[in-house]
Amino acid sequence: MYRQVIIWLTFLFCSLSASAQDKHQQPNIIVILADDLGWTDLSCYGSTFYETPNLDALAAKGVKFTGSYSTSPVCSPTRASIMTGKNPINTKVTDWIKGRQENGTAKPFEKFITPATAFELSLNENTVAEFALSKGYQTFFAGKWHLGEEEKYWPLSQGFQTNKGGWSKGGPTGKKTDSTGGYFTPYSNPTLADGPQGEYLTDRLANECISFIQKEKQSTFFLMYSLYAVHNPLQAPQALINKYKEKQQRLGYNDKDRFIKDEAWMKHQPDWKNRLVQDHAVYAAMIENMDWNIGRIIQSLKEKGLLENTLIIFTSDNGGLSTAEGSPTTNAPLKAGKGWLYEGGIRVPMLMYWKDKLQPGLVTDIPVTSSDVFSTVVTAINKKYKKEAVVEGEDIVQLLSNQPKSAGRTLYWYYPHYSNQGGKPSAAIRKGNFKLIYYYEDDSVELFDLSVDIGEKKNLSTVNSLQAKQLKKQLFLWLSANKAGSFRLNTNYTLHKIIKQ
Repeated sequence: MYRQVIIWLTFLFCSLSASAQDKHQQPNIIVILADDLGWTDLSCYGSTFYETPNLDALAAKGVKFTGSYSTSPVCSPTRASIMTGKNPINTKVTDWIKGRQENGTAKPFEKFITPATAFELSLNENTVAEFALSKGYQTFFAGKWHLGEEEKYWPLSQGFQTNKGGWSKGGPTGKKTDSTGGYFTPYSNPTLADGPQGEYLTDRLANECISFIQKEKQSTFFLMYSLYAVHNPLQAPQALINKYKEKQQRLGYNDKDRFIKDEAWMKHQPDWKNRLVQDHAVYAAMIENMDWNIGRIIQSLKEKGLLENTLIIFTSDNGGLSTAEGSPTTNAPLKAGKGWLYEGGIRVPMLMYWKDKLQPGLVTDIPVTSSDVFSTVVTAINKKYKKEAVVEGEDIVQLLSNQPKSAGRTLYWYYPHYSNQGGKPSAAIRKGNFKLIYYYEDDSVELFDLSVDIGEKKNLSTVNSLQAKQLKKQLFLWLSANKAGSFRLNTNYTLHKIIKQ
């Protein structure tokens, strides 16, 4: 409560104070964050089954990034990075909250007890919302938060004046039937009142955003539309499902066409399988509904005459869910998906629109990450912003202005956990076109040249051992400098017991 009072007093003070910048030059900011949306889940990124006309239009009028990454293959760490500009290794939120090993125990096939992950985004962090608030912006949050188990860590304590739907959970809860609970009211969400019978969550959250935009405002605003879609449970309006069921039937795939379940890692859990084609009717319906609601929000900006002075950033918190929990999509030609440090788990769509500031229709492969969202937003608000050393993210507008140099930037990932999707504790580095993944269980590496092998099919660690050695050394120096956690052997590890016998 004390922290919320301070935040409100800060906002009132800044609203009454003269700004160093001309307020009329400050843009409105909208960050749209999809949940579990894969790199090829949009039409403009190559999907021929899912339909996303509004996001396709945004790409045509703005910038499409083909080399955009989440900072983690799972949700909470990426969300913390967007809020702070930091790599997950520095927020200490390195797994989804609370993580697969929350009670300190491991599955028999998991070799290690992994380093603990934080169960909240610390209140000591300086969030992008707090920065916007300090510059006189109105701040509004709608959707998924998943950055704290206790209410004191939810959006109202992290710089947002309004919170519609953000709390501890990582997905809609309370599903009763395909049309009740979960994505359909009642929501069982303490920060979102239930709607009329049949109301759909993605629609409702968009309505809340539109209502906020349409109100008369005395200052610019920072709005975050943090979708629960397309996370499980898979539920969508029936009319859209019917549309895609017809489309699915025309394709004529069967389960032998859709999935493979013959790789070694799949044997440990019955739901682990890899999807090969996009044809899931409900998932497709959720994507079209998400796209429609984003179109409604953009239309509301037009109607209020705000679009020309609004920076819009759209991205996803991790790759598409392709290897577990129903495996509703595929990220092909990328390898694997959510929960893995292969490209399918961390390469995600990103679109940006800012009239007269960004080149319309530009398609670029410069590497950008979700941590860059923080620096991009705060620099748009205050051109004189100087980032702290611990902030990893860069201003994407500046990266675009120097594309040859930006293409060679070095990116790091730290995911020392077992994922629910089959991924194992690992860390990775991308430098230029080369990417190296290090695996903690057996001290092995994989090296890929993404310029010719985006699907990560050819491990070059043996034939290009010098490059692998150099990248591994650089990765280890980074891990050490940032105090990477330590592992303990799982005493119930089945394979360990077999070897000892």
